[in-house]
Amino acid sequence: MTSDYTEVFQDTEAVEKYETVTYAPDSYASRINDRQRDYLRSLVRREFTENPPVHHDFACGTGRAIRALHGLVREAHGYDTSAEMMAKAAEVGSRAYWHRVDGEGPVPQPVAAGFPAIVTIFRLLLNVDDSIRDRALAFAAKVLPHRGSGVLVVENHGNAGSVRHLRARRHDGERWFAELSHEQVEELLARHGFEIVERRGFSMLTPSLHDSRMARIADAAARKLPGSDGYAVNVLYTARRVHA
Repeated sequence: MTSDYTEVFQDTEAVEKYETVTYAPDSYASRINDRQRDYLRSLVRREFTENPPVHHDFACGTGRAIRALHGLVREAHGYDTSAEMMAKAAEVGSRAYWHRVDGEGPVPQPVAAGFPAIVTIFRLLLNVDDSIRDRALAFAAKVLPHRGSGVLVVENHGNAGSVRHLRARRHDGERWFAELSHEQVEELLARHGFEIVERRGFSMLTPSLHDSRMARIADAAARKLPGSDGYAVNVLYTARRVHA
């Protein structure tokens, strides 16, 4: 979480736009969010059959990942540099304990809430530099010290292997256009002792194609094909610590 992020989302209007425009009903982002919600809930039911996990959401924003797991976790903790984002999260009904963290300095200390746990890191990796990515994964490693601690789910909403890559040259140098390959995400996770156990794609389309009915039909069909997640624009990676 860079200082730019914190500065932008200290503006309550920017926070409001993020929640009500970017994630407006039937928007590109909200459709992907609905699919991710279904996946997360299925994952938690499958992985935590005996005890519900504690949820730690790093860079929680307005709490969409927290809301996705309401009723399936025994408690939730949201961590963010923006107090305004967390205030909006509480306002829209995200139920969690909120923790403001610094954008720089030592890796934030997670709340000691026991195991098992699930850590989510959504819409962060693409928007920050390597040092912040490493900081986020170091936080996750603190929450999940060994393989049996639980699972980590991270989002890449700019897969370099997707059709979105066709826009890379046109947007070269623009600070808000970035992309990450599967290999880069895998390497980042490995540096912090995680291995990917599942990868799931949620849209083959870019936002510019979202309003085309035929494109959405083709997208739904393509997402059912084996291996299609490798070419999805938006991808979730589920990982566990390598250490027993």
